Amino acid sequence: MTTHPRQADPRQQPFSPYAFNGGTILAIAGEDFAVIASDNRLSEGFKIHSRDSPKLYKLTRDTVLGCCGFHGDCLTVTKHLEARIQNYKYTHNKEMSCPALAQMLSTMLYYRRFFPYYTYNILAGLDAEGKGAVYSFDPVGSYEREVFRAGGSAASMLQPLLDNQIGFKHQGGVERTPLTLEKTLALVKDVFTAATERDIYTGDGLTINIVTSDGVTSQEFPLRRD
Repeated sequence: MTTHPRQADPRQQPFSPYAFNGGTILAIAGEDFAVIASDNRLSEGFKIHSRDSPKLYKLTRDTVLGCCGFHGDCLTVTKHLEARIQNYKYTHNKEMSCPALAQMLSTMLYYRRFFPYYTYNILAGLDAEGKGAVYSFDPVGSYEREVFRAGGSAASMLQPLLDNQIGFKHQGGVERTPLTLEKTLALVKDVFTAATERDIYTGDGLTINIVTSDGVTSQEFPLRRD
């Protein structure tokens, strides 16, 4: 009698339309400026796909979007935003303001509430009065204006530092000093340096965009690469 090797038990292969590609974003609003930063690592699990992939997207002259999470959804969100911004510009012959962009992004995210984009979104820019503005979003479009916000894989480490250093939480009796651009840039570099010591999805390099009345300028800062 011919015998056959035992067949392996059938197993179901799970499928997910999402992937997590890591990354961390951070934004801080000042009196007449806004700073938004992201690391440059694009990874998945224990694999690094790119060491030069910042998550910052300049939308208008004075508005920058930080977007991380599933890289495919990040590209889709920014593509649709840019198309709507161009349509608005051609229709009204002017650029969309930062508060208007925040409202539009909220509408886009809410439209996809039953199959949300897997992205962490933070918008930074200047309002109509020239003051720094930061808007944070949840996956289905709820948003609020804040002074500082972190998002992405290392957000749970960065946010408490910002609460302490900018929000002055748990610092009774400490005199609050105005938030200068120099202090903000130094703080952003410090908190990202700390995050790379504890989060494998954050690292390689730091890209910082500075939004002022003169436009958007960029700075690069090295982070650990292992």
